[in-house]
Amino acid sequence: MPLVTLTVRRPKDAGFKNAVLDSVHAALLTSGVPKDDLFHRVLELDASDFRFDPKYPDVASQRDDRFVLIEILLSVGRSVKVKRQITHDIVTRLQAGGFDPENVMIVFCETRWENWSFSGGRLIHA
Repeated sequence: MPLVTLTVRRPKDAGFKNAVLDSVHAALLTSGVPKDDLFHRVLELDASDFRFDPKYPDVASQRDDRFVLIEILLSVGRSVKVKRQITHDIVTRLQAGGFDPENVMIVFCETRWENWSFSGGRLIHA
């Protein structure tokens, strides 16, 4: 169950947020995540609450207010190859939608299966 969090600078319209979320979910589906495994959130922050360097570490073009930080929390076990494919799929889909790929940062964070309680306080994988 990936948990996807987008962090963006305010204001972003629904079209922007949906384009990113849809691209991420489509990429996750191609990696084997079930279609209904959909847990996404958007953090939309003022510029004073979301700071980023426009060029660190070696971006080809400077980041701007359309910069999006995509955090994907998932259970351990995905290979680097799978993560590279997810990353490639997300960036390719966003680029096709007019996003500058240099404005996209993706971070994977892994947790063990027993750390998920999907509902009712049940730890079904523990």
